Amino acid sequence: MATQSSSAHFFLSWAKERIDEMDATLASLENKSAQMQAETRVKADQFIAEMKKKRDEFEGTVKKQAAAGEGAWDGAKVRLETEWKGFQAETAKYLETFGKGIEQQQVVFQSQVAAQLKAWRETADKLNAAGKEFAIERRREIDATVSRMKADAVTAEKKLQDVARAGTESWSALNAALADTRATFDRANQAAREAFKRATGSSPAQ
Repeated sequence: MATQSSSAHFFLSWAKERIDEMDATLASLENKSAQMQAETRVKADQFIAEMKKKRDEFEGTVKKQAAAGEGAWDGAKVRLETEWKGFQAETAKYLETFGKGIEQQQVVFQSQVAAQLKAWRETADKLNAAGKEFAIERRREIDATVSRMKADAVTAEKKLQDVARAGTESWSALNAALADTRATFDRANQAAREAFKRATGSSPAQ
């Protein structure tokens, strides 16, 4: 796993986690809008269309940066983080307008939880497979990092499900819980990136 390709992997993992959450959010909102009365549904669908546009813009930026050098990714992440926050703000506005009930908020929350945890597992599996390219003595740190990521995913799942079971949290509280576990994922992803860099710099792949 070359340094350049491994660095690209971590950038794309960071971005894909957010795209997956966007897709899950949009799918849950579309399912709910289908049950609305005609006039309300038209307004809701217009809102969803704008959210889809933001999602597509985010993915477009990711694709443009995927082929760029590592130095460009840090700047891209700053822009993408702003776009991501814009999507989150639109989600909050949508729920405030069309989904004031706890049920709708819980549906969106659970869809985002599922997407986030799936991203954790997929990333851990990819890192585990990529780590096997290295000699055993250089693989120990990578294996330890992957193990920590998997353990963090289990902890995150428990935390998020505890929040969901409470059933009375506001959307801001639900979103804050997701933001907290997402930040943990980002830190784990960064730690893995650094472990791969050290392994690549210290030992040739086997």
